[in-house]
Amino acid sequence: MVDLKQFAFPMLAFFVMCPLAIAVSEDLLFINYHIHVTNDLPSDLPPGVPSLHLHCKSKDEDLGEKVMFKHEDYTWDAKINLFRTTLFFCYASWEGKQQYFEAFKATRDEHRCRIYHNSCLWSVREDGIYFSKDSLTWYNEYPW
Repeated sequence: MVDLKQFAFPMLAFFVMCPLAIAVSEDLLFINYHIHVTNDLPSDLPPGVPSLHLHCKSKDEDLGEKVMFKHEDYTWDAKINLFRTTLFFCYASWEGKQQYFEAFKATRDEHRCRIYHNSCLWSVREDGIYFSKDSLTWYNEYPW
């Protein structure tokens, strides 16, 4: 009969180390990702009056609320944790419209954001919040 300890320990080690081995083999745990959120909203407000309110955070880190002027870029960096559960989400509000969006989700963005200098590019526009992996093609991932 097989001793349970002899069987369970190797299986446990495999399931714990397998995701780590995959991530480390691609160096995903060591990449510094740059998240950019740009205010590309139209503004008929006077100069010096912000048009976008943005509040971004993760489970462990609150980046605070930002009031952003037209064409202003808000940037921060993130690294993927061991279990690939890193998540930064933002709440955007503009002229009565509100939207939550995931600015960085490890399992979704670890590859697509590596294309353009390890950057996740977001553009807040009149009809929604757009994503680009290369700064050329934009997709409306979060309509208002």
